[in-house]
Amino acid sequence: MPARKVITARQERLATELRKLRERTGLPVQEAARALGIAQPKLSSTESARVGVSPDRVRHFASQYACDDAPLVEALAAMAAERGNGWWEEYRELLPSGFLDLAELEANARYLNTIEIAHVPGLLQTEDQVRAIFAYSVPEFPTAQLEARVAYRLRRQSVLDGPEAPPYEAVIHEAALRIRVADRPVAQRQLAHILEMTQRPGITVRVIPFDVNGFAGVGYSMLYAGGPVPQLDTVLLDSVHGVAFLDSESQLDRYRALFDKVKSAALDEAGSRDFIHRLTKEV
Repeated sequence: MPARKVITARQERLATELRKLRERTGLPVQEAARALGIAQPKLSSTESARVGVSPDRVRHFASQYACDDAPLVEALAAMAAERGNGWWEEYRELLPSGFLDLAELEANARYLNTIEIAHVPGLLQTEDQVRAIFAYSVPEFPTAQLEARVAYRLRRQSVLDGPEAPPYEAVIHEAALRIRVADRPVAQRQLAHILEMTQRPGITVRVIPFDVNGFAGVGYSMLYAGGPVPQLDTVLLDSVHGVAFLDSESQLDRYRALFDKVKSAALDEAGSRDFIHRLTKEV
């Protein structure tokens, strides 16, 4: 296969998992390449995602590495079969690669859990909210860039549509719901939209009020995307400088526990809906 010009986060994740399988055997790259019957540079390129790999080759790797975790192997083979033609590729020349990697992560997730302290989650934002957020950028985006970002974020939300939508659970702090990124009518429509979204099967929103005791998790916004097997879960952390994808076993364990801990500080579903309903009259 020719070397890739662009490497996505999902392609890099597959390559990383193949490297992990080899490392668990204790085999250096040179010895592993001989066992697999391929040149060492090709194995190195595969493990760095510079070249792709076929599903059958993934299974061959797993067999040589004595990996008997069939669900994991088949999940990796399925990743290898993908050809990267999702709708987000339309934005390849327009938006940063992290945007596209996020859309691909969401599209392949078995479930999505998010914690947001200062922002309404992107998948729940109205168009007015999205536009106000991107319009606040310094320096301001040119019109074409602004429109591309708005359209991209709204299109991302289609992941929550239809019977195949992954379960989505959001824990949102009251601060995120009260901040007016535009004006009062936009804020009220945003809250009403969240209430509307909670009527859909599989979408859960829980609110952490300001007056809850013992909540010190203001710095813990994150997205947790469940994979086809737990080993392929992914955590995404967002910042003004871009996104970071975390996938080590210890990191996944930590953020699973963190989500449960933050969630325990939130109101239940019914209490959260009542809270948001009251808030629409206050903002």
